[in-house]
Formats: sequence, structure tokens, C-alpha cells
Amino acid sequence: MDSLRAFEDEPDFGSPSDEEDAIEAPPEIGVDERRMHVRAYNYWVSLLDGRPYPSIRDLNPSDLGDFGPHSVLLDFSGDGDDPAVAWLGNALRTECGLIGDIRRISDVPKRSLLSRLTDHYLQIIANRAPIGFEAEFVSQLGQNTMYRGILMPFSSTGDTIDFIYGVINWKEIADSAVIADIAREAERALAAGVPSVEASPVWADGPNAEPPSLLHGTDEPEEAAVFDPDAGLADRLCAARESAEAARGADSRSRASLYRALGLAYAFARAAEVDVQGYRELLEDSGLKAQARAPMTPVVKLVFGADYDKARLTEFAAALSWARREDIAIDGLRAYLETFEGGLKGVVQAERRARRPEPKPDRNEAIREALRNAPAFARVAMDTSEEFVLILARRETGGVVSLLGPLADPALTERAIRKAAA
Repeated sequence: MDSLRAFEDEPDFGSPSDEEDAIEAPPEIGVDERRMHVRAYNYWVSLLDGRPYPSIRDLNPSDLGDFGPHSVLLDFSGDGDDPAVAWLGNALRTECGLIGDIRRISDVPKRSLLSRLTDHYLQIIANRAPIGFEAEFVSQLGQNTMYRGILMPFSSTGDTIDFIYGVINWKEIADSAVIADIAREAERALAAGVPSVEASPVWADGPNAEPPSLLHGTDEPEEAAVFDPDAGLADRLCAARESAEAARGADSRSRASLYRALGLAYAFARAAEVDVQGYRELLEDSGLKAQARAPMTPVVKLVFGADYDKARLTEFAAALSWARREDIAIDGLRAYLETFEGGLKGVVQAERRARRPEPKPDRNEAIREALRNAPAFARVAMDTSEEFVLILARRETGGVVSLLGPLADPALTERAIRKAAA
């Protein structure tokens, strides 16, 4: 079955998806397969320019070498019931074995990969927002295929959806019979035993060479790769993403798995400070930009996915910013989160407090203090409970002023106080 969702509604860790009876939920596709539709979504967002939908005039699939060959453009402007196929990428056409022209949705072969895109166009019109989907199916060629895609609305008028642009990526996977055969062969091999091998010289790159140790005192393989001082930036990002995927799928919303993922994300962020060019290239590959005012936001989008829940991404970025503010060691954030009062939430609150600007001095209080010390022209007895009183006076002949009494107007008094300090 297909798993459908609006792109802004990414489930949190461990959130179950709806399933149909007697149909298993499709397995998640790995990071590499998912990146194409994330880049497509980021591209769609970049075209919005404050509008409900991007203009179709800004879209030219033939210029999108990254995902244009994996895409299709549907035109509803002429026939909403059977929209025209305005563009079909070569990679998608080849995968579906298409030879002739595909002019309309009604021409799309059933059980083709293209049909997995076009079958969802009504959902996007109903949701009026990008729709992401993923599934596993048997193609018309009998090949078990796993795919992940996205449909995005476009408009020629600015407020009506009359075009839909879809991008899809896929990979072939072994069917259950092949997997079962492999399992049986493995069992027979294990039962027969492994013959002993005579000792032979070990070359650094030979078949008997032992893999280099990356552990450096940690029991977690992904942490080992990240905390190895010689690990490359891409390796660190890969390990952080794998940990984030594990945390996302944790059955019990494991706090430990989330803290591990954040620790690896922080280690990647610290490494990116050194390998500036490598970090810039990773951002460009993912369609992201560095942010001077929020430097950790692109980091968490790289690790957890740009389509992840925005509120959670904001919290994760705040936690990484606090760790950098406190100059926590590259491998120390996980333990820090475990011991900090309130855990992740406590760290996020601490960072938000640190970001608040210093309160401005109370200028009115400074004015009042100056008036308290100002010399008095005269003193008269008057019954009042206010510290400062605005008094109405009348000028008499001979340079005499008669005091008529106080004015009970707090707002007018405040303005007079401020005026006195000018």
C-alpha cells in the first residue's frame, strides 16, 4: 500500500501509520532514495515567493538535471477529469518501458511506476499542499520495486491549482522467494562449517587485513565513526542520519536514541566548522543554505531531514546552539543531555533564555530619580499620597504665583515628568 501524508505533517518518533487490513506497511526507503524528493520539495518552496502556490511559469523540468528526468508534469487547465501530461522525464519513461506518446493520464499503463505518481493527483487537490508517499509494489514487468515520491501543486493564476509536478525515485529489491533462497544457502553454509585458513602475510589492503579501529572508547558503531578524529565530514553526516532514522523508528520513543542522534549531529556540526568547504557542498547537494542567525538549523535539517516536524527541528537546533555556546566537547552532548536538569527540554529553555536581549533600563525611573534630587523653588503643605504631583497655578500681579491645587490626571503627570527631563 501507499503511505500518504501532507509534507508538513511528518510524524514524530515512533508514530504509527494507518494500515489497510491484511496489507503490511511498506518499509522505509533509505536516506539516499529519500533525498531526491526532499530536494524537489525545497525547490518548490524556493519558488513560492509569498504566494499560495508557485507559478507554473517559473517551472521548467528540462532544466532540472537533478530530478527532472524522474518527474512528470500534469496540466489540468484544459480537462480536470483527464489532465494532460505536459512533461515526462526520460528516466521515468525508460523505467516504465514507454515507447509511444503519453498525452493524458488515461494513457498511463496500469501498474507502471508512472501510475504510482498519477494515481495520487486527486489527493493533492484535496489537501492543497505537497503530498509525499512511499510504498513497495510489483511492476508490470514482475519486478519488486520500492519507491518514494512527492506531488507538488503549481498555478497559472496564483490561487487555483491547475498544474501538478511529481518527482519519484525507486530501486528494485529482491522478492521473498530470492530472500528465502539466500537464507537457506546461508544456513547450509553455516551447518557445513567454515574450513580453516592457513596463516598468510597480511597486507594493508589485502583480503586478510583487519579493518581499522574507530572505537576510541565508545561502544556505539555510529558514534565511533563520528568521534574518530580522522573521520570525514560525509561519514559523520551518514552516521548521524542513521542514528536519526533509528531514533525516528524507536518503538518506545526512546530518549536515549534521540540523545544519541543529537550527539552525533553536534559532532557533525563541530566538524563542519573545520571543513567549511565540505559543509558548503553538503548543503548545496541538499538544497539548503547556511544561516548566519541560526547556524544549527541547516545542520538538523541535514541530519533529520528538511521535511521533519518544524517545531522539533527548532528544538534540536536550539539544543545544538546551547552546546556550542557552552563549548561542550565534540563527543559530550549525549552525556550532557542525560545529566542536564530537564533533559532536552531544559537545554532548549536555557538556550532560549540566553537568546533573550538584556532588559532595557527603565528610563522613567532614571527621570524620577533625577527629579527626586532636583532643587525645590518653594515648599507648601498639601494632602497627597502621590510622590509627584502636577499642580495648576495662576500668575498674579507683581510676579506672584498662586497655587490652585493638584491635577488628578496620572497620564498627564507622567507626560509632565518626561517633559521635565528633556
